[in-house]
Amino acid sequence: MKSYKKISKWLAMSLFVASSALFAQTPDQSTPPDALIKMVVTDVMTSVKSDPEIQKGNIPRIVDLVEKKIVPYTDMRRTTEMAMGPNWKKATPEQQAQLTSEFKNLLIRTYSGALSQLRDQTVQFKALRSAPDDQEVVVKTVVLGRGDPVPLDYRLEKTDKGWKVYDMNIMGVWLVEAYRNQFANQISQNGTEGLVKFLQDRNKQLASTK
Repeated sequence: MKSYKKISKWLAMSLFVASSALFAQTPDQSTPPDALIKMVVTDVMTSVKSDPEIQKGNIPRIVDLVEKKIVPYTDMRRTTEMAMGPNWKKATPEQQAQLTSEFKNLLIRTYSGALSQLRDQTVQFKALRSAPDDQEVVVKTVVLGRGDPVPLDYRLEKTDKGWKVYDMNIMGVWLVEAYRNQFANQISQNGTEGLVKFLQDRNKQLASTK
């Protein structure tokens, strides 16, 4: 459990830290995947440092920040589909929409607390190794802070709306894999509707803590 919590914390912080030497920019459909990661994390880091409420742990303010500055550059439907595995195709379109929405909210609320802890963390960006016609790439970075350097990988796909993040690897564990067994167990015991309810209940529980 301690290891999982540590992974969760770093998964969260990995989205929000970047070198202070970078200037905030707004990505568009033509932005390369490595530049996208740099722009997004820099923009978010700037917002965190300039907002005392976020530093105090104001969850509604943090959720709003994530919704506006991070969610547009992610593909939560793809993330949810991968976490569901073969069970995704067994779900109805309505269930798929519910699962995507609830899983997104779960990730935001589970990891939002890490934002208030950001201070001096920085990120080293590795050179991107990819071909011009690649439809999926992995952007490698290293998070630097007071502890040991932590390697972090972002998996992105090329869509008609630009590059989107759909998975991350921290401490050797992909985000999707971290939830796949949990989702499968819930479906095995209670069906797809049971998983929907599980996510809804978990989100209500997290929302009530602040």
